[in-house]
Amino acid sequence: MSTADADRMHRHDSASAQVVLDYVAWRVALAEPPLDGLGDRRHLEQMVEGLIGPGPRDVREVLDVYADHLSETILSTDSPRNFAFIPAAPTEAAVLFDMVVSAASLQGCSWLEAAGAVVAENQALRVLADAAGMPATAGGVFVAGGSAGNLSGLAVARDLARLRRRSAGASEQGLRVVVSDQAHSSIASALNLLMLDALVVPTRDGRLTRADLQQALDRETTLADVVAIVATAGTTNAGIVDDLAAAADAAQAHGWWFHVDAAYGGAALLSRKVRDRFAGIERADSMVTDPHKWWFAPFDCAALMYANPHLAKAVHTQDASYLDVLHGPDDDLNPSDLAYHLTRRARGLPLWFSLAVNGLDAYRDAVDAAIDLTHYAAERIRHSPVLELVREPELSVVLFRRHGWTADDYDRWSRQLLTEQVAFVMRSAWRGETVGRLVFLHPGTTQAMVDQVLDSLT
Repeated sequence: MSTADADRMHRHDSASAQVVLDYVAWRVALAEPPLDGLGDRRHLEQMVEGLIGPGPRDVREVLDVYADHLSETILSTDSPRNFAFIPAAPTEAAVLFDMVVSAASLQGCSWLEAAGAVVAENQALRVLADAAGMPATAGGVFVAGGSAGNLSGLAVARDLARLRRRSAGASEQGLRVVVSDQAHSSIASALNLLMLDALVVPTRDGRLTRADLQQALDRETTLADVVAIVATAGTTNAGIVDDLAAAADAAQAHGWWFHVDAAYGGAALLSRKVRDRFAGIERADSMVTDPHKWWFAPFDCAALMYANPHLAKAVHTQDASYLDVLHGPDDDLNPSDLAYHLTRRARGLPLWFSLAVNGLDAYRDAVDAAIDLTHYAAERIRHSPVLELVREPELSVVLFRRHGWTADDYDRWSRQLLTEQVAFVMRSAWRGETVGRLVFLHPGTTQAMVDQVLDSLT
């Protein structure tokens, strides 16, 4: 190989580029993306066997393997018929600008390297902070997901508590965080990684209430080792919003850090219908909300915000001789200094572009459409002789039971709907009982689609 040929991968190939761009244009233009289906491991491994070797392959050949075999086993989270887990529905503007971010290899680590990206991301973060009513001092960063955001936010809570306790001569070991029994699994994971223990508050109906919280705290002989409290604004399993004001009051009374996990539910802050459920969120010290969920951005994008981001900077800034040039004026908060990461793509830019192009009213209408559809589904379930609501929905998640069904029945039902491309649904559990679960997020989901799913249960 000649030295002159070393850059052959980086030379523009207009024909190959057009093949890929044509596929992208076709995918983006789909009126309703297909759900696609499950994969057979042996078949998929056969399809890719030998595909990577010493020499090149034609771009169309490789793309055909993806389009004809691999893509059909990657369930489309952006389908309006996807009602499982927490689906996604990125806007066309967000998807297209995500291509710009990728095509230009845009990173967003620091002001020195990416001032334009940081300014735009900060504008989008300000929109999210204003929706929550956070103070003018608030700021943050886009991270990969809610799990990364929860870990980074709670790391700040832990380190600030350690610093205070060290100054007071108190022990820095055995610190605890107050959490609900419905807190997301990432909270438990974060506490484990941070070597923090959980003070779990049992809830009567899945919602952390003032009474639940007070009862749990009254049972404790000491709260001196508690450093933070976590409340959830839209639980993943059931869409429940905790009593955020009660959690904020407890944090204020005891000097705890107040962290809100609004990864799924945060977009409902825009809603005309349920905004009052979020009273107290404006008092959070840190908050996470995921644009790749109900804010209609592509994967992977979560927003981590702090009431005082300088506290996060003191915890997360990485020091190294080659990084000294990045640390400029104190007002210039580098995204790399506000969470546990260093290298990061400018993942907030697709949201920024879409917010600017579409306007907040379009987002508000899309969120309200999902809430309206949730109420429609709930009303149909109430009038069904074989179905029953597990609890009244608060946001856009519906938990229900089908009388007489076991887990196997729910699984057969799910497989049949996916095979027929009617919908992608998955069972869940509530208080140890297997139940059905529907999540509405895509503004393109229709009542007719919901009717197909519910009619299949009778």
